[in-house]
Amino acid sequence: MRVLTIAAVAAVITAGLAAGPAAAAPSNTTDVRLIAFNDFHGNLQPPAGSSGRVTLPDGTAVDAGGAAYLATHVKQLRGQVRNSVVLSAGDNVGASPLDSALFHDEPTMDLLNDLGVSASVIGNHELDEGYRELQRMQLGGCHPTDGCVFRDSYRGARFPILGANVTFDNGLPAALPFTVTLSGGVPVGVIGVTLKDLPLVVTPEAIKGLRFGDEVRAINQTSKLLDLLGIRTQVVLLHQGDNTEGGGPDDCRTVPGPATTIAKAASPSVDVIFTGHSHQQYNCVINDPAGNPRTVIQGASFGRLLSVVDVKVDKRTRDVVRSATKAHNEIVTRDVTPDPTAQALADEARTKAAPIANEQVGSITADLVRAAPPSGESPLGDVIADAQLESTASNNAQIAITNPGGIRTDLTYAGSPAGEGDGVVTYGEAFAVQPFSNIMQTVTLTGASLKRVLEQQWQPQPDGSVQVKMLQISSSLHYTWSQSAPIGSKVSNLTVAGTPVTDTATYRVSVNNFLAAGGDGFAEFTKGTDLAGGPVDLDAFTAYLTAHPNVSPPPADRVTLVP
Repeated sequence: MRVLTIAAVAAVITAGLAAGPAAAAPSNTTDVRLIAFNDFHGNLQPPAGSSGRVTLPDGTAVDAGGAAYLATHVKQLRGQVRNSVVLSAGDNVGASPLDSALFHDEPTMDLLNDLGVSASVIGNHELDEGYRELQRMQLGGCHPTDGCVFRDSYRGARFPILGANVTFDNGLPAALPFTVTLSGGVPVGVIGVTLKDLPLVVTPEAIKGLRFGDEVRAINQTSKLLDLLGIRTQVVLLHQGDNTEGGGPDDCRTVPGPATTIAKAASPSVDVIFTGHSHQQYNCVINDPAGNPRTVIQGASFGRLLSVVDVKVDKRTRDVVRSATKAHNEIVTRDVTPDPTAQALADEARTKAAPIANEQVGSITADLVRAAPPSGESPLGDVIADAQLESTASNNAQIAITNPGGIRTDLTYAGSPAGEGDGVVTYGEAFAVQPFSNIMQTVTLTGASLKRVLEQQWQPQPDGSVQVKMLQISSSLHYTWSQSAPIGSKVSNLTVAGTPVTDTATYRVSVNNFLAAGGDGFAEFTKGTDLAGGPVDLDAFTAYLTAHPNVSPPPADRVTLVP
């Protein structure tokens, strides 16, 4: 295996410490630069639209991202500080554009190898295709079903993919908890921890046999082990994050959430925490339990930012001088010379995917966007739900409901550089909207259960806040919700096909298998009965676009918002 065993780590540590200065030597420091990115999601090409821009402090935006530009910026940053370490905070793969996803994200893993990544953490999307596929990403080998479809072979990641809080059902570790890299003679311990709530955002089948423990407990236990091994410079890759109230790349306008809670409680031995998962940009300093300042930073997503933390390590103690830490989020601008190796890789993936990606599947008359007004109903969500209802008609479906997290980007009217023309929807564009290959399922719910599903859109959090996840619904379902009503009583006036919903009546409801298993906190769906399978959600979407040329944004009349 390419991952380090603990015994091998100990040998590396011993060698590194033996080479260090004597205890009586004057204290001086070694500069170490930590460079991290998060939630890359296979974006080899420069991301389009808002997904390809970074918001500046004044509210303006700059284009950013793309593998070739990312590689150039990484090389520039490494060139400025001799001792540099490149890291990833997870979700390197999964929910990827077609030119990576079509090849099971092998091109993206090749890119990370070329970037010289030293370690990554397991993100929830690393488990989209299950634990065995994660192992293949790590160790290499051809896909068990499709074979090697990008190149003749796949050699795997040349870096460990960590998960200190990921175990099998029997309690044994399912991933390496940490790794150690030597930088300028300084051993840097890297701990990887994913979100404990990962089962809420991945299908149960994908994580069968796995458990996800408390993040703080895993960090503290692993940090203590590193302390015992003499590793004083410690970094956490945390695939969990906070949301923000806007701001530029280096603002700290976070809404305190799980990342803040974890950062406040994690071992004082940890010097830097790189976060991910929430796709936000922030650069914060949060005191550790000992009252010492500690950088907590995240770099948006899709390779648009690189989180750079410069630390000074005392050569005698091998520990970070916290007061000297400097951090910033570097924008991956597109005004630099593209890295030729990364550009060649991205071009190869695009060329090989083009015959499928550029195939026309439908047409639209205007942008179909996923952003929603205050009511929560989005134009693209409406169309996708209608497509899912139509695709499950043979299951006697009356309603279709989809989760907003499964809608990954807008469907835009303007033609792309591929030259398909304005209004033309290609398979690649449809795939970018619905990339998860979830399976449609139809279940029977009572009217009372259907109402409880809709009430679960408002989800109280441990910190007292409320997380809102507005489901997207087909045109057959209408309801009203009140801003001022208490949680659990916000929804009223439900109708299906114009007829008021009653508690005891039953309704056939189509959802994807993620929601059917209670994903995103919608546990009420698990009470559905008489399950019938349907097509893959992407197939439902493309079939609908083909059957209905010139799709227009539907009227926003399914969800009514009242004070």
